[in-house]
Order: sequence, then C-alpha cells, then structure tokens
Amino acid sequence: MKKLLYIVFLSIAVGVAGCKKDYFNLDENPNLPSVSTPGLLLTGALKGTAQIINTNFSTYGVWVSHYTPSGNYVPNASLFTYNFTNADYQVWAPLYLNAGNYDVIEKNSTGDPKLANFKAIASIMKAYDFQALVDIYNNVPYSQAFKGIDNISPAYDKGEMIYDDLVKKLDSAIVTIKTADVTAQKPGTSDIMFQGNMTKWIKFANTLKLRLLLRQWNLTAKRPALIAAGAATEAEGYIDESASGEVNPGYANSDSKNGQQSPYWANFGFDQSNNATSNHEYFRANTYTIDKLNSYKDPRVRRLYDSLPDGTVKGNFFGDPNARSNATTSAIGPGLLKSATQNAVILSASESLFLQAEAKVVGVLSGGVAGAKDVYERGITASFVVLGVPDAVNAAKSYYQSDEPKANVNFTASAGKEVEAIITQKWIALTGYNSLEAYNEQRRTGFPSDLPLSKAAGVLGSTLPSRIFYPSSEYQQNAANVAKEGTIDRFTSKIFWAK
Repeated sequence: MKKLLYIVFLSIAVGVAGCKKDYFNLDENPNLPSVSTPGLLLTGALKGTAQIINTNFSTYGVWVSHYTPSGNYVPNASLFTYNFTNADYQVWAPLYLNAGNYDVIEKNSTGDPKLANFKAIASIMKAYDFQALVDIYNNVPYSQAFKGIDNISPAYDKGEMIYDDLVKKLDSAIVTIKTADVTAQKPGTSDIMFQGNMTKWIKFANTLKLRLLLRQWNLTAKRPALIAAGAATEAEGYIDESASGEVNPGYANSDSKNGQQSPYWANFGFDQSNNATSNHEYFRANTYTIDKLNSYKDPRVRRLYDSLPDGTVKGNFFGDPNARSNATTSAIGPGLLKSATQNAVILSASESLFLQAEAKVVGVLSGGVAGAKDVYERGITASFVVLGVPDAVNAAKSYYQSDEPKANVNFTASAGKEVEAIITQKWIALTGYNSLEAYNEQRRTGFPSDLPLSKAAGVLGSTLPSRIFYPSSEYQQNAANVAKEGTIDRFTSKIFWAK
C-alpha cells in the first residue's frame, strides 16, 4: 500500500507539458494527463470507474449464479472450490488509483469557487469507490490515504466508520452543488455521466447515500439515525428512469487507440472484427438462473442469455464435472451485449428504484409497503426496458400483474416478504453489469436464499464465500497495519453489514 498511495498522489499531481485530449490512447493514461485540468482528470476518472465496474467482478457473477464457466475449458480449481488466495480476484489497486484520481480533483478544486462543481463530483465519486472497497474488504485505509510521503504506511479504518463518513461527504457535496457561486464552471462534456447537469449529480449522490443507509439496516442501534438520514434526502430525489448513472466518453467499435469499445462489450462481447472474446466463450448461462426465470415466466431470460438454434436457453450448473460444451449452452445475451458503443453502467435506474422500494418497506423512506409497490414495479419495468424486452412496458406489466401471481414477482402475492421480492428482482436486474452489487445484496439479506454452491469435488466450506483476501501487496508494503486486521477467513470474516 505504501508504494501504491505514494504513486497515486504524486504521479497525478505532477505533470509535464504537452497533454492532448485523447481519452482512449493507453500510451498516455487518460487518468494521468500531463496537465492536471479538472475537466481532463474528471473524464479519465469517470472512464476508469466504468472500466472497473464493468469488467472486474465476473467471479461474483459466478458465485451469485448469473454466469457459470464453460465446459470447453479446464476447470479453474481456485474458482470451482473457493480455494482462492490473496492474489485472486483483486481490485484493490484499480479502486485506489481511481479514488486517488478523484482525490486530486477534490484537493485541486478546494478553495476555488469556480471549481465547486468539480470538487462536488469528485467527492461523490470518491465515496462511490470507497464504498466498493469497504464492501469488498471491510476495513481499509481511508483517513490516512492519499497523503503521499507524509504517510506511506496508512492505518486501516473500520468499515462502519468509513460508511458514516461517506454519508457526511455526500451531504457536503450536495451542499457544495446547491451553494455554488453563479460563476462556478459547469463540467459540460468533461462530465461523461450527466454532461454537467448538477441536479442529476445531487440525485446520484442521494441514491448512493440511500445505498449506504440500507446496507447498515441490520445494525439495530443505528436505525433511528438511518431513518432520519433517509428523510433528509427524500426531498432531493434519486436517479430513476429519466437519469440513470451511465458513462460514455464516445465509445466506438475500434481498437485503434487500444480501448475505444465500451468496457462490458470489450470484455464479454466481441472485438472490432466481430470475433468473440475469450470471456464471451468462457462465461455461459447458469442453469439455476434459467430455471428460476422460467419458473417466473420471465421473458428477460432470452435477453440475458442467447437462445440456441432450437430456440431454447440452456446452461450449466457451476462446478458440474460433466458441464456441457458451448455448442449446447447459451452465451451472454443481446440484452446485455448491445453494441460496442453502449453506455457503461455505474448505477442503474432499476437499482435505484429497488433501493427506494426497500427503503419504503423498512421505514427509511416514507410511504410504507403501499408506497413501495409502485416503485418496485417501476424497477421491474426499467429492467425490461434496458434489456430490450419486446413491448417492454406492457410485458413488464403483464409479468408483475400476472393472473398467476407468484411471490417475488407480484408484489401483493409477496405480502410479508416484500424485501425478499425486491432483492430477488434486483438480483435479476443486476445480472451482467454489476455483479458486485448482486453479491453485496445476497450477503446483506441472504436473498436469493437458495443460491447453489459449486458442484465441483473438493469444495471448501458449506456457504458462499463471505469475502476475498487483502492483496499480497499489502502484506509486502504495509505489513504492520494489515497484520492488525488479523487472519482473514474466506467464509467467516464478514463485511460489517453482512448477515
């Protein structure tokens, strides 16, 4: 960690002349422009966030049964048996580098009223990154991070304390936006998420804050404070169907600058010559999810997964020693893989709507169960629309108002188990674009409650892994502080908010 944080701060803050506005050229890292203008830094940082969220969490997608490895490949022992090491599934360095980019924007904008909007956006997105770090690792360096040579061995902060401070940071960012001087610069096209619309940034910050509040709902002692905080944000609104949190710097079906394609497409889809990527071949449909969706008569199954020539959708069970070949299993479908120019999802409208629905059910927001029904159904509709289900709005209505009502689909039929229905529908809607959030919600709520374990021989434990390990770099570079976190167990060491 000492090397990482030192580099993150100094390499971004110190530049040389000659920067040009080329966000795709990886010979010149777009996150480290040679002239530290806030616009260039913001564009590169947002693009980096999109890259991380859309490409790094396929393992979690396997664990929550969104995907399963192909039968065409030799089984990956660490994945199939949960016997992974601290070198596996790491996103520590990318997240800290990305958060460091936002930290530089934040610091360089402080004290300049003309850069208030840039400071606010950077604060919001740094909170986004740190929530992900806590959700993956629990306790992490936070208060002492990004201090360069002043502290090259940062101490670890408790995850719960970080969460509390992130809520305060989001509140402060909202105030900064609302009180910005009339002369404050609008981010404009350098803001590749909301194009400088600061009202949408307030809603994004509120949505992120709501996610933070709900994730702590199992902490009974904090519930009065959580309800009060929820009430304070409700008037500001949240992102929804009209303002989903998606990034697009101008993705194109080209590799001429090593990375112009949308990250999800580039990672799980096809190259510019329409050749399937290795991940497109490796990740196939999961039988559990197919069966679940078919039992709900859910038309999204053919948008999430490709249909085979006979019109069926088929997959494998994770870890099945007799897994079928690609010729007889479905790949990632057209509702997820739309085009090389598709937006990269950071926080979707459907996720936001399901957050609001749950918040109403448990009392963080007003409206109760009755008020949650409409938002829940809008969340389903938003998912149908995004996935391109034919006649999406009417198809969604037919689905959640079915003459054969089913729990976890029809809200009324889910009476007494509304949270389970909401999380189940969120689990479906998060397929592909944000497997990390699906994994987080399963660990927090236990839903879906019947997710299967790997069928492979030699599987460790009797539950899904509760977390991954700290990276080996921390034991090499910040050994004294990481040692204070004790021995991490993949099954019993839990994020502070987990069941």
